[in-house]
Amino acid sequence: MRSRKKRIVVLHLAGRYPLGGIGWQAIHYVLGLARLGHDVYYVEDSGGGYPYDPRVRSVVKDSSHGVTFLASVMGRFGLADRWAYVDGVTGIHHGLSHDRLADLYRDADAIFNVCGATRLTEEHLRCPIRVYVETDPVFEQIRVAEGDRRAILALEDHTHHFTYGENLGQPDCPIPLEKFAWRPTRPPVIQDLWTTAFDPRAERFTTVATWKNVGKDIQFRGETYLWSKHVNFLRVIDLPRRTRQPLEMALEMDDSVMRDLLVQNGWILTDAFQVSRDLTTYQRHIQRSRGEFTVAKDLVARTRSGWFSDRSVCYLAAGKPVVTMDTGFGKHVPAGVGLLAFETVEEAAAALDEVNRDYERHCREAGRIAQEYFAADRILTRLCREADL
Repeated sequence: MRSRKKRIVVLHLAGRYPLGGIGWQAIHYVLGLARLGHDVYYVEDSGGGYPYDPRVRSVVKDSSHGVTFLASVMGRFGLADRWAYVDGVTGIHHGLSHDRLADLYRDADAIFNVCGATRLTEEHLRCPIRVYVETDPVFEQIRVAEGDRRAILALEDHTHHFTYGENLGQPDCPIPLEKFAWRPTRPPVIQDLWTTAFDPRAERFTTVATWKNVGKDIQFRGETYLWSKHVNFLRVIDLPRRTRQPLEMALEMDDSVMRDLLVQNGWILTDAFQVSRDLTTYQRHIQRSRGEFTVAKDLVARTRSGWFSDRSVCYLAAGKPVVTMDTGFGKHVPAGVGLLAFETVEEAAAALDEVNRDYERHCREAGRIAQEYFAADRILTRLCREADL
């Protein structure tokens, strides 16, 4: 017998960080759950934090750009009356009113706190099922293992815990799973939103990234793990010299010396905001690409966490092959055709050449992997079932 429709609130951060990739992450959850038949609402209600404005690359007091972005995202998918943004500075409610949001919290069957974006309050805690969906693993698991009381209390506010770190706690991963019953999950994608005609003329492997993240490096058992990709990009800095495949990075970076060094090594550099300013621009950038070449953050790669990128899933769904740094995900998702993993620059060059030897085959397999291993209906049905919905 089919279970009754559940009222689900998705907490996220697409208004606080108004960028195309983050907007798509939100939609794959909200629309994906709605397509399963649930009554779904999107809410940002994160307290006093300032939003980020990518136009000026800084946090700001004015939330108007983020609110406009969020309204556009939700309106595009018929969700114009199903979102709320509570300004953390002024307390002003956008979208759903204060009273409507209070009713929603009172009546909801479940809250999905995607990215752990929201510190739960008394209003949230009235909901019987509170699901923590961790999209960036390892950091919180280390904090728990080290006895960080603030992290433990925040996680204890949730009834169920899911992580993209599918390999955490396994013998080949040094990161333990303590105190909480973490369940593995993956980034969902709605493939019919990404369908792309095969184009053998597509030229560049691309990606979108922040060059260097700061503030969340962490130590554990004598090792320092970096919350940043730049160290792994440096490991393959001469890759364009080793392959005939053009490689483009849309980067957010301030280091002009490093930018010059990347260009000297053959990288094609573009501006991350220009390809991420809205959902359509971000999607077209992926659909025009030949595939994705990228690395992972040191934190998730060196620990063999099994993490996989929601952006890479969008490339796969668009039928674009992905060549990405090995994080241990190959134990759970097949790599070799359509999706290729590497550890060294030599392996990266060989993977790109392999894709180009039979590009059409790799494109077909990329789409098949997205459908079989990342389809929103499969991922979210399992997540709901394991969250007792």
